[in-house]
Amino acid sequence: MISFDNTEYAFAYKSTEELKKANFLFSAMGSPFLVNLGLKLTPLAIKFHIPLSKKIIRNTIFSQFVGGETLEETAAVVNRLEKYKVQVILDYGVEGGENGEVGYDHATTEFIKVIDYAATQKNIPFMSIKVTGIVRFGLLEKIDAAMHEAAGSLMKRYHKVVEQLPAAEKEEWQRVVNRLFKICETANRKNVGVLVDAEESWIQDPVDALTILMMDTYNKGKAVVFNTLQLYRHDRLAFLKDSLVAAEERDFVLGAKLVRGAYMEKERKRAADMGYPSPIQPDKETCDKDYNLAVEFCINNIQRISVIVASHNEYSNLYTTQLLDQKGLPHNHPHVHFSQLFGMSDNITFNLAKSGCSVSKYLPFGPIDDVVPYLMRRAQENSSVSGQTGRELGLIRKELERRKNGK
Repeated sequence: MISFDNTEYAFAYKSTEELKKANFLFSAMGSPFLVNLGLKLTPLAIKFHIPLSKKIIRNTIFSQFVGGETLEETAAVVNRLEKYKVQVILDYGVEGGENGEVGYDHATTEFIKVIDYAATQKNIPFMSIKVTGIVRFGLLEKIDAAMHEAAGSLMKRYHKVVEQLPAAEKEEWQRVVNRLFKICETANRKNVGVLVDAEESWIQDPVDALTILMMDTYNKGKAVVFNTLQLYRHDRLAFLKDSLVAAEERDFVLGAKLVRGAYMEKERKRAADMGYPSPIQPDKETCDKDYNLAVEFCINNIQRISVIVASHNEYSNLYTTQLLDQKGLPHNHPHVHFSQLFGMSDNITFNLAKSGCSVSKYLPFGPIDDVVPYLMRRAQENSSVSGQTGRELGLIRKELERRKNGK
């Protein structure tokens, strides 16, 4: 039976000094006042180049949640994790292009560099991309809105809408498709998995369609491309089941990364402001139920689905291992992978690794300016997810006490 309470395993890779720093950071995140102040001031400090701001960020929240500013800097973190049998999902922290087509082409080149690097490291089986890094947000919005008006399956609606785009936008979209093909083609050739991040609900349909298009091309006999499903949306369990039907019809392996989600407050506010039904689950219990049902569905269809259980919920991770046990399947089954964010839930990651599970840390990297939006989400998430900060703090303090008493 796996236990997530063993702090000696959980923090073996951290020095006592690093643990004390984490203790300070999570204590600060436990204060809504400090978090809100940081959310307002940090982006401004970066934007206006306030002296010492980058140094402060680098030595606090950045070092806790980010691997480094460059691929080379992440190597030290990757090597350290490898000693504890923890793998890495590399994420180049680009949140969307501000330089138009030039920026999107640059992001594509950077994603391919990450794949090239990952292919040389046995400890990096996956990398992560955001489609918003290679396409204009407004174009995604337009296609998504038109897809909602059309009838038929996801792919039928997608092809119909793209076909009806004005010539200039059709060409613009084709460049997006070509960028993604270029990324996935490289990944397929170099045997590195590509995890396509989830986006806001009002741009998700074209992202889903693009990802299925890539899976139909590259997931023949193995999973190269993975779609991310946010189970805090009430329609995602049904979408997972529909995706399996598509995978069976087109004979590809469905890659599914299961998360709870990152845009809840923004989604609810937009739905209320614009007067449409919220896509968000009515409560956490329903979200948890759908998440665990999604895990169960994937394990029950393990020959056709390759699943990444990307969760900080102890029960969901434990439940996955129990389902594997019930089916007599090994915890390191090639179609089952676990993952948590770097800097969080070490008690889950390292205890899973200790029990022989295939598990990784999601490791963002990039210049501080580029990863600030990611860092702000982490701060917000830790302050808003009930009990998350308290749980992290409790485990950190338990380990500090254990070391102090020399146990």
